[in-house]
Amino acid sequence: MSQDPELLRRLLRAKDRMDAASHEEWPVSRLASVSCVSEAHFARSFKEAFGVPPHRYLLTRRLERAKALLRDTDMPILDIALQTGWNSLGTFGRTFRDVTGESPGELRAREKAARQELERVPACYISAAYRPGLTTAVSEKRRQDAGATKASQNKSEVS
Repeated sequence: MSQDPELLRRLLRAKDRMDAASHEEWPVSRLASVSCVSEAHFARSFKEAFGVPPHRYLLTRRLERAKALLRDTDMPILDIALQTGWNSLGTFGRTFRDVTGESPGELRAREKAARQELERVPACYISAAYRPGLTTAVSEKRRQDAGATKASQNKSEVS
């Protein structure tokens, strides 16, 4: 079912607000007021438009932010929990484990170990691993693709 473009714009406004301030409380009533629709209509329309209910979307954003902070900083886990919108370390830890399969501390330790392993690899190998697979020049690849297209057209004309 296709949604009204005006409604989608309003839903995106609420989604953008959640993205910008995922650490804040976003009850459906607040999101509905941002979108200028009723609570029931907002909840139903948001799920239809984005595939997940608003609460689950917000939870995903909070967990993404927490994972980035765990990976990229040495902040205490309690501070990360509070900064990403949880009111207690216990709730944060339980939710994090339920969703990711590991505790925040386990994720941090695993990421740190992986980073240390990567530091032992020579930079030239890392560069080679991330280098695009360009074995032929882009212009040559385009000519080959064009030739393949013409060959398949000629084949279909002969049949």
